[in-house]
Amino acid sequence: MSHIGYRGKGLEFLTKNKIEIGDLVKVQTDSTYSGILMPRYEHSDDEHIVLKLKNGYNIGLQIEKIIKIEVESRHSVKKENITQLRTDPKLPKILLISTGGTIASKIDYRTGGVYPALTAAELNASVPEISEIANIDTEVLFSEYSENLLPEHWIKIAEKLDSYSRSEYKGIIVAHGTDTMHYTAAALSFSLSGFPKPVALVGSQRSSDRPSSDAALNLISAARFLVETDTSGIFVVMHNSISDDEVACHWGTRVRKNHTSKRNAFQTIGGSPAFIVKKDVIEKDPLFSPLKKTYNPRINFDSQVMLVKYYPGLDPKLIDYAMSSGYKAIIFEGTGLGHVGKVMHESIARMKRNGLFVGMTSQCIDGIVRMTVYDSGRDLLNLGVIPLGNMIPETALVKSMWALGNTRDINEMEKIMQENIASEISD
Repeated sequence: MSHIGYRGKGLEFLTKNKIEIGDLVKVQTDSTYSGILMPRYEHSDDEHIVLKLKNGYNIGLQIEKIIKIEVESRHSVKKENITQLRTDPKLPKILLISTGGTIASKIDYRTGGVYPALTAAELNASVPEISEIANIDTEVLFSEYSENLLPEHWIKIAEKLDSYSRSEYKGIIVAHGTDTMHYTAAALSFSLSGFPKPVALVGSQRSSDRPSSDAALNLISAARFLVETDTSGIFVVMHNSISDDEVACHWGTRVRKNHTSKRNAFQTIGGSPAFIVKKDVIEKDPLFSPLKKTYNPRINFDSQVMLVKYYPGLDPKLIDYAMSSGYKAIIFEGTGLGHVGKVMHESIARMKRNGLFVGMTSQCIDGIVRMTVYDSGRDLLNLGVIPLGNMIPETALVKSMWALGNTRDINEMEKIMQENIASEISD
């Protein structure tokens, strides 16, 4: 009998009533609830049972307050019938590459977790509206939560996209987890600068089995964006509001995730989204003007870079440790206009003497690093710290990994980091 996570009173209660995880049950307390019995976490108490209600949310019920519980239906594993979507020769073709994440997830009623189990074909079939926009080919590259992705994964995605740079596809969707999507978007923007097709990284803040999921609309909007706009480059396509009225297409180097759970978690920093997909129209930001670059893929990264958020009390030994451990570059997330305390100056000077790159961004959400305004900033400039304009700290980190992967010359790296490669530095 499956009672994962239940023990003590909880296990005794379920065993007595012959109820297993995954069963649909009706529970009477001060109110009546109907839902699927879910597992408990390993360290949960033994005083409650957990149901997943029909609205997709979980509720905990105290055992002592349960008057009656009965099974409405037993859990059974049904094989899903994935049918091939029809094709229309008049429609353009787009490719959907799956890498994992919540957009490609379902609830596992055995463990209670959300897991990346949907294949790209299942994802395609679950949103049949896409077949009215384009003919979809699907491919699973890997299936990982985005927090597990490494620069090696960025390389695999970039190499896969590069292999389709001259293909017949109008554009490419990359299904991706949201937690590190902006890192991947930046990595692709630099390594595939000038990519001749539009690429839409698409995720979901809420898994596709939940009624409040944003997965379907994000995918549909991404397909429309790829087909109906004449643009190219790397974009993040996610909800632009908490409702279902519009979806934003963010430029890949100017976006970050600013909320843990809202559907409109992603925002363009320092401007507006490049495009807004609405029900009847796709609006382009009048200020959006992508850089014209000849496509020249350089798919290399070196992860020996550290992103350091400065704070009062930061021990400079951390910088010394990074240098002694083989790190080749430091990106500071400094205060205000781009400052760190003078307690860091000696360590920074040692880094520069040893030929390491030191770049400065700001921990302020918006605005430009200006290190000539105060003496503290000018002192850092004299030490050799490179100001990085209004580059987002995460984007600067990824860019420095990419730059370091393509040159070992510190002067060349400094030049690359200050050059606007993929609109990472905006006016």
